[in-house]
Amino acid sequence: MSDAEAVLLLEELKRLKQENELLRQKLDALARRIFGVKSEQLDKNQLLLLLQEAETPGPVLGKGSGPEAELAEPPRPNKASSSKPRDRKPRLPEHLPVVEEVIEPEPFKAAPQEWRRIGEEVSERLDYEPAKFLRRRTVRPKYVKRHEIDAVPVIAPLPNSLLERSVVTPGLLAQIIVSKYCDHMPLYRQESIYWSRHEVWLPRQTMAEWVGLAADWLKPIYRQIREEVLEGGYVQIDETPIRYLEPGHGKTKLGYLWTYGTPKEDVVFHWETSRAAACLENILPVEFRGVAQCDGYQAYRSFARSRDDAIVLAGCMAHVRRKFFEAQEQAPKVPGWILWQMRNLYTIESQLRETRAGPNLRAAIRGSQSRMIMNRLHHTLIALKTSRRFLPRSLMGAAIDYALSQWSTLLVYLDDGRLEIDNNLIENAIRPTAVGRKNWLFIGQAEAGERSAILYTIIENCRRRGLDPFSYLKEVFTRLPSMTNWQVKDITPKAWARRQCIVPLQAAA
Repeated sequence: MSDAEAVLLLEELKRLKQENELLRQKLDALARRIFGVKSEQLDKNQLLLLLQEAETPGPVLGKGSGPEAELAEPPRPNKASSSKPRDRKPRLPEHLPVVEEVIEPEPFKAAPQEWRRIGEEVSERLDYEPAKFLRRRTVRPKYVKRHEIDAVPVIAPLPNSLLERSVVTPGLLAQIIVSKYCDHMPLYRQESIYWSRHEVWLPRQTMAEWVGLAADWLKPIYRQIREEVLEGGYVQIDETPIRYLEPGHGKTKLGYLWTYGTPKEDVVFHWETSRAAACLENILPVEFRGVAQCDGYQAYRSFARSRDDAIVLAGCMAHVRRKFFEAQEQAPKVPGWILWQMRNLYTIESQLRETRAGPNLRAAIRGSQSRMIMNRLHHTLIALKTSRRFLPRSLMGAAIDYALSQWSTLLVYLDDGRLEIDNNLIENAIRPTAVGRKNWLFIGQAEAGERSAILYTIIENCRRRGLDPFSYLKEVFTRLPSMTNWQVKDITPKAWARRQCIVPLQAAA
């Protein structure tokens, strides 16, 4: 074997070893994603130990910017040494109706006149009565005048209803929708439950028609919510895949439920059969001007460029952080330092939430504290990139490339106090759809995706506003047939909660 052949074999062996290492990293990351702990919380003590043992990467971190220089957290406001004791919640909710049962002792029953009551012992337990169907009969008497035999009889008109000559009532329709879109109970399971437990036969085809009827009635409320969300000029946006049935082929295709909304305000679901940038034209209208916060999906950048300077993209720090978290197994020291810097950023955001800082104060604090950390991170990432310490296709190399490609969008939140540091709030709104997808697997057809988007929007906004979705839907379905389009703004979940003085769940948390 010649020297040239030996050199080629050594280079090939080196390449195969690198490829094998990259495949092992991807396999380990996939195994952790499927079987490992989903939480990305960092153990403070473990990070401190890791960073104290880390060797300063020389040209990467530089003097005065290494791990030892950044162990201290941003200053927290002084707290009292002894925290106030929490108020204990009652064992049973006070708002529940009480069914009282009095148990008299046997000696008293035998001769009550010989006994005098001196007190009582009271014990309470939590009970439950299952839901039940009932027949709601509407009787409208007819009358004629006694002395006018030929006069026309009078009878009260039927109340307005969602569907003429249908047996469905607002309460039943609200129950079906809440079971499917809030409790994630597919229609075929509801059909089985109603028949086996209540002996009421409701075919799933009939219930599907009723669900479509409900979506049509709720569409004006959906449009009103969408208008109010877009008026603010700042939306967070994300998308999730959902399969739908292709008619005539017995196969499913991949559609997408796009979700956008304002933090701590309303959220809107929008159905599209693709994930292309053109779909955003139907989500953000031409007249929209403002900030769209999203992940690094290329479609968002293409869409923003098509709108010139009308839309500013804000990045998501959580997506960047997640990639470095996944790269810890490959090289724990450098990702550990980067994650520590990001932890400091989130500590600042936590302090701003605790003090309920307004947009101006948030922008000022971020400019004086967070910007220094971001600059330090940027210099480190550039040094890591130019040093070629990590292979581009490795987990760490991919994390560095992703962070640098998103850097201009990650800086947007520093100057605008309205913005959040990440897109997690809108991702949390998508979670209920993921739970439902595991139960009903796919949507019946593409047109059903739009109906699902409408109903998910109503249900999610009820949850955000602290409303009982069943009570809300039942009342709305009762009132909608006799209302005008001008009154729709008064029955959105936001307006409903304001009228009932309910504190939104997210604000309370």
